[in-house]
Amino acid sequence: MKFSVFQLSRRGGREKNEDRMGYSYTRDAVLFLLADGMGGHPEGEMAAQIALQTLSTLFQRDAKPSLPSVQGFLATGVMAAHHQIIRYASEQALMDTPRTTLVAGLIQDGELHWAHCGDSRLYVVRDGALLSRTRDHSYIEAQASSGASTEGVNRNVLFTCLGSTVRPMFDVAGPLKLREGDKLLLCSDGLWGSVEDDEIVSMLADVPVADAVPALVERALAIAGERSDNVTVIALEWETPSESAFQPSGFTETQMMSDEVFASTIQSGGLDPALDDLDDDAIERSIAEINEAIQRTASRNR
Repeated sequence: MKFSVFQLSRRGGREKNEDRMGYSYTRDAVLFLLADGMGGHPEGEMAAQIALQTLSTLFQRDAKPSLPSVQGFLATGVMAAHHQIIRYASEQALMDTPRTTLVAGLIQDGELHWAHCGDSRLYVVRDGALLSRTRDHSYIEAQASSGASTEGVNRNVLFTCLGSTVRPMFDVAGPLKLREGDKLLLCSDGLWGSVEDDEIVSMLADVPVADAVPALVERALAIAGERSDNVTVIALEWETPSESAFQPSGFTETQMMSDEVFASTIQSGGLDPALDDLDDDAIERSIAEINEAIQRTASRNR
């Protein structure tokens, strides 16, 4: 594999940055992750960090150097991240659970697969045009998709996320065969909530990702002003042709890596020892336990 990647996160007008991003790769596969911890619940930044750590750790364990089933890995990884957040809330005896969105892109055998929960997005740009974009798990997106009016609908209200006390919904999609020069962008709503899709695509298409990402982040901050949300973006350019005028100076090339070598910008995290046996019943038990803990805490504080 050969790719160029750039990532950037800015706090904006918020007291703290609850977004997290990063990537991990072996010789034959690369995983890109972005999570946006949700305000209004405790420790959103911890939920986002746990989500990234969980998928990165599972990727390190299972990609040797490739995954037997990419979509199976993504589906299992999203639910494992949810389980780990619930486990953390239970261990910390929190009155409410930390919550986060998550978007993941995984490339193997030159094909892109992706998964997402919530409203953090993945864009795919080819030849200067938008090829694909994830659809938010929000009420306003659902209204728009059904042709109903979106007037008065708050774009920030989601109907699913990781860490909630109900089982999350998520989408897994792909494969999409990548071509040389294709660009991928993962972002939090701090970007797309301020910058229109057409402008995101145009800025990403015109210059290398190392230039496009800072420009997009600064553009979002300028538009939103003092009320800006956290703005987090990670973008990748796939095997840029050597004749390209915008060929980046720095590529990551993996062909010389051995089977067991793993690289990551994401800090490893300790997983639940029972994670190997994770199934639907285990997840439902964890959700039931945290719901009971929240109810007990609420009763004591009345």
